[in-house]
Amino acid sequence: MSRIPLLPATSLVAAALVLAACDRPAEPTAETADTTATPTRPAAEFEPSINAGDFAAHVERLASDEFAGRAPGSVGEEKTVAYLVQQFQRLGLQPGNGDSFLQTVPMVETTADPAGTRMTLAIDGQPRELDFGDEMVIGTRTGQAQIDLDDSPLVFVGYGVNAPELGWNDYEGVDVKGKTVVMLINDPGFHTQDAGLFEGKRMTYYGRWTYKYEEAARQGAAAALIIHDTEGASYGWDVVKNSWTGPQFDLPAKDDPEPRLPAQGWITGEVARELMAGSGQDLDALYKAANRKGFEAVELDATMSLELASTSSEKSSQNVIAKLPGTTRPDEAVIYMGHWDHLGDHGHEGEAGADADSIYNGAIDNATGIAGILEIAEAFVAQEPAPERSVLFLAVTLEESGLLGSKYYVAHPSVPLDQTVAAINLDAMPVIGKTRDITVVGLGNSELEDVLGELAGEQDRELRAEATPESGFYFRSDHFNFAKAGVPALYAKGGDELVEGGSDAGKQAHLDYRDNRYHKPADEFDAGWDMDGVVQDLEALYGVGRVLAGGGAWPNWYEGNAFRAAREEMMDGKEPASGG
Repeated sequence: MSRIPLLPATSLVAAALVLAACDRPAEPTAETADTTATPTRPAAEFEPSINAGDFAAHVERLASDEFAGRAPGSVGEEKTVAYLVQQFQRLGLQPGNGDSFLQTVPMVETTADPAGTRMTLAIDGQPRELDFGDEMVIGTRTGQAQIDLDDSPLVFVGYGVNAPELGWNDYEGVDVKGKTVVMLINDPGFHTQDAGLFEGKRMTYYGRWTYKYEEAARQGAAAALIIHDTEGASYGWDVVKNSWTGPQFDLPAKDDPEPRLPAQGWITGEVARELMAGSGQDLDALYKAANRKGFEAVELDATMSLELASTSSEKSSQNVIAKLPGTTRPDEAVIYMGHWDHLGDHGHEGEAGADADSIYNGAIDNATGIAGILEIAEAFVAQEPAPERSVLFLAVTLEESGLLGSKYYVAHPSVPLDQTVAAINLDAMPVIGKTRDITVVGLGNSELEDVLGELAGEQDRELRAEATPESGFYFRSDHFNFAKAGVPALYAKGGDELVEGGSDAGKQAHLDYRDNRYHKPADEFDAGWDMDGVVQDLEALYGVGRVLAGGGAWPNWYEGNAFRAAREEMMDGKEPASGG
């Protein structure tokens, strides 16, 4: 791979920071989107610089009840897409997908019927029916209206990991074809904090629920159940319940060749403990056993019977893409990205009654990221000189359903991946005030951090890794699909050490959001947010793109990184295109 040095000059980075400071209706198109349905402030009221007022206006609008939680395939999507097209047109940006601002993402919407779904565990011969939502959640990705399993044997497979490069296979010596596997969330090593197992406290992709279901399907299982624990998942059971009930979305099987399970879901830790005890096992002892190399799967004295009734329909959703063409290297692009979707309106569910707030507004997650993209886009439009490379602004759908919108884009990119310089992801931006640090999720991955580090230094800040690497945030946001394909990807935002209040106050603010608002109706816009910090974060992230779009540097993954080989194979034997 022929590569140009990463940074033309440190002074360029400093200069970049200084300038940075200065039955559904038919799918909408850029031409037919009803932008009048989502009025915003007059264009004259927006400023070209990144600022808190404009940022807040975007977040407030996107997180309003009118947008109904921005669920894919809903009226909330129509309003969101219309708003984004309107804003990109206001800025004078070009359509980023040929002659359209939109990229249609095919999807299958499946909703399990709680009244028609029954899961029964026969433990030591005694039947135990589980409550849908409170004790288990279950669903299917097959699109089938009815899934029935009769007395499927249960097998505990530890963490459900098959990692040949690490000499680890939880499925070794056991045939799970037609059976139901039960497994732990996170990685071997996490619950014992053993740095010698996998990456210890830091979650790898093997710890993600998406991987666990994929591997169970490859092994031929009929169903898979993950045992929930709050620390291992990094969120409580309420998040599982809120996220896994109601409509669930997938790419059609033809657009996603990964094998699929007939049924997949979660059970609570309490149910798991009861299941193990009834089978003559001890859950705590199984946790310990599963963290040792050579663990052998345990066939439980229990079976599962399932009646899973679902409604399913084929629909589509939209990625929204805008482009600022480069002046001298327009075929090459830097991408700013974030997901516009959230969990929608769940209706008046459960015991809270008709007065309960049922809209999952998703203000932090991720109206903040989309507002940040719009602010950065405005700064690029006003920039002098204009960028040499193109800058793409990509608002993807279906992140909450497993990063599906970005997965589809990476498979069908509007700019070839070998002409994509970098992807910069904005997701759940903190609005807690200025910090002395910038959190880089997955710190130590790519040379993009060198650029950001220079910019952070100009702000008297430093780069730090995420405080909870066990949460696996690197695998939980849309940059991951770019990374898997080899494109250098950066996911960074404000850190934990507040200028006013220090680390304790910052960590408490993050925990408060996680425990009280994340994937809950309480994630709403608050005019009292301190947005000085997010403005600094956006200025720094804008500066990264300004450096990359202003020259010919091709950053790579660091030596030894797992994604580097894919990038070098992609770029092997050719110079990136340039010029117009």
